[in-house]
Amino acid sequence: MVKWGIVGLGNMAHKFAQSINEVNNSQLSGIASLNKNRLSAFKNNFGINEEDAFLDYLELIKSNKIDAIYISTLNNSHLDLIIKCAENKKDILCEKPITLNYEDAKKAQKIIKENKVIFFEGYAYRSHPQIKKIIDLVNNEDFGDVVSIKAEFGFYVKKIKPESRLFNKELGGGSILDVGCYPLSFISLFSDETNEIKFEKVSGSFVSKDVDDFAEAKFIMNNKIECYVKSSFKENLKNKIEIKGTKKNLIINNPWLPDKKTTLEIGNNESYHKEFINSEFSLYANQIQKISESFEKKIINDKYLVNIDESVKIMKNLTNWLELIRKQYQSS
Repeated sequence: MVKWGIVGLGNMAHKFAQSINEVNNSQLSGIASLNKNRLSAFKNNFGINEEDAFLDYLELIKSNKIDAIYISTLNNSHLDLIIKCAENKKDILCEKPITLNYEDAKKAQKIIKENKVIFFEGYAYRSHPQIKKIIDLVNNEDFGDVVSIKAEFGFYVKKIKPESRLFNKELGGGSILDVGCYPLSFISLFSDETNEIKFEKVSGSFVSKDVDDFAEAKFIMNNKIECYVKSSFKENLKNKIEIKGTKKNLIINNPWLPDKKTTLEIGNNESYHKEFINSEFSLYANQIQKISESFEKKIINDKYLVNIDESVKIMKNLTNWLELIRKQYQSS
């Protein structure tokens, strides 16, 4: 049984606390927030003991009642909290993105490895049974070799608030870090050991405080797979993934927030069918169950989870994507 503590009590923390009740290998044992009212409300809603509710993040992290920490704070605080967790020998699940840039991600990687703790980044969709089914379908000889992958994630933000987490650069705002990380984390499933990406074309736009609200990129991965990714706060994108193989194609209709029942479409010009996937748990319960199992069994590498090494590779590509668009934007 993994005893979890939550740092930061926003929307994702509520989803975590609600979902943990579905699984049998985890329990919520402590919480921390810098906001007294938020801490009190969360404590009462989820039955946390008074002595296990902290107004100081480090007090929770140091608690001997806690095995693992779920970091659910704003993006700009992740690195500092990862360091504190690692130094106190706590395993870590951190909301995406791991940090604000590649250099900080490498700092996190160093401290995690030095302290021999296990780290996973919070891409919950990777724990869903749908991902295993996708990998099985694509690896089947009937599918052929993967030729191209198109993945996008975007939604329309009606009002731009410069102080909000989405549009504040200091807080880690921008479409690439908030939702563009999803397509890159999916494509990472098909990369070789180097995860080498060669950008061929990028474009995007920026709003207040040099924060991107739209971005797209075309790149080649593994010297053979053509990839196209898009992120946006300016429009509701289709939010689908299309994988083309030499023999068949696959459409993933709900890649990022899959329900307990999901569908995949697979076929070519000659045949077409749907694959139905059922999940025992809800999206975030799947993540908690699988990550807790990895913590208990000391499993560092799992292709269905994003560990620290993969996190760093993803962040390298996110940083390069953003910098290429920024240079292009500034020179225009």
